[in-house]
Amino acid sequence: MEWRDEGALLSVRKHGEGSAIIEVFTAAHGRHAGLVRGGGARRMAPVLQPGAQLSLTWKARLEDHLGAFSVEPLKSRAVAIMSGRDTLAAVGSIAALTRFLPERDPHPQLYARTIDLLDALGEQDDWPARYALWEAALLGDLGYGLDLSECAVTGALQDLVYVSPKSGRAVSRTGAGEWADRLLPLPRFLRLDSPEADRQQVIAALKTTGHFLENALMPALGRATTPEARARLLAALARG
Repeated sequence: MEWRDEGALLSVRKHGEGSAIIEVFTAAHGRHAGLVRGGGARRMAPVLQPGAQLSLTWKARLEDHLGAFSVEPLKSRAVAIMSGRDTLAAVGSIAALTRFLPERDPHPQLYARTIDLLDALGEQDDWPARYALWEAALLGDLGYGLDLSECAVTGALQDLVYVSPKSGRAVSRTGAGEWADRLLPLPRFLRLDSPEADRQQVIAALKTTGHFLENALMPALGRATTPEARARLLAALARG
């Protein structure tokens, strides 16, 4: 078995004498792990940095084997990622949440969003909003997508400012009525899928996506809580 692709490096761990097992997120082959012979060597450290874009060749005797990767660097991103505590935390959260995707299951649209987000880290001021949109897209690919098209109560298409914590559907200001304080916020940029938002809007959006990560996805996966990496990102964003 053999395939060639490119992907973003999610994690690296040493294996045996001088090798490493890496996990990558690719367009055509999804989240995929493999052995890199010599990957534990000092010369490979600059190449095998989480967030890096790699050219990959995977080989194995059988399809269900771990297999071995040959890797070539395409884009480091290390300088931008290391530019701040928040960008470093973002990479950790992206890697941790991406691991909830079924292994070797392609998610090409989410992959494209992931690359867009990684490219924006430390380079574009709107990357926190892009991250929030990425979490919403991840929920959709995992079967917990938000329906923000119309009000779940009235059917209205305008003034959608809340999300039902039970159904994940949008609710208008009028439809919310006296229940408004029990609903989740719906920042406009999240509904429009456009990264034009200030930091407070981003934090509000992450409160909403975080609710469904914590209360829908985690129980389905048999986990008690979301990854600590996400909590570190939220703390970094709150500090500004």
